[in-house]
Amino acid sequence: MKPIRYITILLLLPLLFSCEDLIEVNPPEDKLIQDVVFDSDETATSAMDGIYNQLFLAEFSSGQRSSVTVLSGLSGDNIKFINPNTSTAMQFEQHEILPDNNRNLEIWASAYNVIYMSNSLLKGLQESRNISLEVKAQLEGEARFVRAFTYFYLTNMYGDVPLILSINYEENQLLSRNSSSEVYDAIIADLKIASEVLSPEYRTGERTRINKYASLALLSRVYLYLEDWQMAETISSEVINESGTYELLDDPNLVFLANSREAIWQLSPIGAGGSITQTNEGSLFIIDPIFSFFASFKLNEAFVEKFEEQDNRLVHWVGYNEGMNASFPYKYKVWSSNEFPILEYSMVLRLAEQYLIRAEANAEQGNLTEAINDLDAIRSRAGLDLITDTNPDIGQEDLLSTILNERRMELFAEWGHRWFDLKRTEKANTVFGPVNPYWEPTDVLYPIPEDERSKNSNLSQNPGY
Repeated sequence: MKPIRYITILLLLPLLFSCEDLIEVNPPEDKLIQDVVFDSDETATSAMDGIYNQLFLAEFSSGQRSSVTVLSGLSGDNIKFINPNTSTAMQFEQHEILPDNNRNLEIWASAYNVIYMSNSLLKGLQESRNISLEVKAQLEGEARFVRAFTYFYLTNMYGDVPLILSINYEENQLLSRNSSSEVYDAIIADLKIASEVLSPEYRTGERTRINKYASLALLSRVYLYLEDWQMAETISSEVINESGTYELLDDPNLVFLANSREAIWQLSPIGAGGSITQTNEGSLFIIDPIFSFFASFKLNEAFVEKFEEQDNRLVHWVGYNEGMNASFPYKYKVWSSNEFPILEYSMVLRLAEQYLIRAEANAEQGNLTEAINDLDAIRSRAGLDLITDTNPDIGQEDLLSTILNERRMELFAEWGHRWFDLKRTEKANTVFGPVNPYWEPTDVLYPIPEDERSKNSNLSQNPGY
């Protein structure tokens, strides 16, 4: 791609995709911007690439302090604050989130900004006559995926949320909340279209763009959350069976490298637009021996103690800072870097989750042998004894509990999996009720930000806030 053209598109993106700025642009100028951005395959592709860059920057998806990974990680019982009195993020750990919490607002606002960007691109693709059908289909699939992906996290954090599918800001700013079932219907519709139109290949050759299998991977997760066990099993199998592209890696140290064969979708630090080339998760979670005073987060020691001694994940994915007597997530090894090629990309979707999805779906259907086989695939990589050998006659309830625990040990410090697992399996009250004096059953949902409700009187608040 020509550098001058790419820079031009990036300069146009804020005008095209910012809700507030768009109102201030006169219609003829707006039409001109649309015409330029969607004038050719190259410029339209650059616009989509700008959305990927924004995902690395947007608070909810960045892996930084106001991201899903951090805040929902705090809401689960894996990650804790080192200095609990210094940040509004502590409210997420205590399950005492105030409606005016600025980090909560950053999640909500950044997610809806990405949705607006996706809607803008979809509208531009629909109206353009200068983009080839092949490129139009590919970019439509990618934009629909990003929209579905973002709504997945919004509805799992907030429950009912406004379902915005257009760029009519005057209408959108007064929308009331749609039911989570309506949101899920829209997510499934987008992902089904995406999986039909997307290529099985990665557009740039790197796993930082969405392909058919990334769309299917998210769709299998959606069906798992909706307890459609058969569909979750079927679709996860389609991803797992793509063995020419994906595989579980024997060495845990290789999993989070850029374009690893376990990666289904990653975000590149290049999206930050500067010289920094490490992931946000690496710079945030690693407690560097020299610069430990920067550290804000650590692993809950009660969680670390749950690892079996021979578990390879404890050896390779859990770091320890002796001076602070603190364990920390060490899935990413690079704390600070400006070197190329980039060694690590931020992991969003990976194959291990698909094995765990299929294991749970099979267990729920009573297919215990198949479920054990998938669970053992994960345990084998971790160096643990196999259920096939130690407990082949395990019952359904115990197997489901084992799978849920394996999800915790495998997916910690990744996109809030533990928090969402406790919510969807209705175990949050059991886990937090006895140990957290602040806990109330309504805490499973975050509050709708006060700032957003002050702008839109049609936005109702979640119970308990």
